[in-house]
Amino acid sequence: MLFRSTVRVLADAVQRQVGSGAQADALHGVWLGQPVHPALTGLPVGFWTSATVLDFVPGSRRASQVLIALGLAGSVPAAAAGLADWSSLHREQQRVGVVHAAANASAMALFAGSLLARTAGRHAEGRVLALGGLAALTASTYLGRYLAFPLGAGASHAESVSHLAPLGWHDLCRIYDLPDGRMARRQLGYLSLVVVRQGSDVLALADRCAHLGGPLHQGTLISADDDPCVSCPWHGSTFRLTDGAVVHGPATSRQPAFDTRIVEGGMVQVRPAHPGG
Repeated sequence: MLFRSTVRVLADAVQRQVGSGAQADALHGVWLGQPVHPALTGLPVGFWTSATVLDFVPGSRRASQVLIALGLAGSVPAAAAGLADWSSLHREQQRVGVVHAAANASAMALFAGSLLARTAGRHAEGRVLALGGLAALTASTYLGRYLAFPLGAGASHAESVSHLAPLGWHDLCRIYDLPDGRMARRQLGYLSLVVVRQGSDVLALADRCAHLGGPLHQGTLISADDDPCVSCPWHGSTFRLTDGAVVHGPATSRQPAFDTRIVEGGMVQVRPAHPGG
């Protein structure tokens, strides 16, 4: 219970620091279309692993020091992006993430100590500390993989429209059964859709949020740059209703969108939209 409370307090503190604007979107990777943290972690992992290997190669002291220093520099933006993502995960993911972060912090501390020892001429001590740092780094990368795959942190949780929605146009409901200017949920076979009627126009997205599967139809209908958008009730991910594009994170994956048309009798028909038109 104490651990859970501590995790909650830490997550709230990080969210206050990260905020919900352009800085948060940059750290989450909205601009990249996928989480930026995994890409950034490749730098310190590569630098530190190479430095530890070079410790066993004669005449490579200087190269090892440079690589350790580069790894320490690269770990700062990676940690910042990781903390931003972690603060928007659910509790089970956050608990694993705390241990992942602790292992990362241990690796950073050990490699920093290794660099200081080498700078002071204590190269044998520096090599031992680097081996300890590599062990902590290995544990951290294992936990990071566990977060990414079994726990699904960073993966798109939107339902896969491509194989769950049949090809072509399909009847959804009659337009006058939809409340004007409000969100509604409608079923298309196996798929749940969030549908918004605006006069004679109808907009539709997959209902399950790409970030962590939140129910978009329970979210908030807002406007961003004069475009109608929906904000997820769980973590505030915001998607443009016309095409599912991410307006604000923590989601980075586009929300599956649907083309709509009104046919005879006021029937709304939908079909999966192709990204980019």
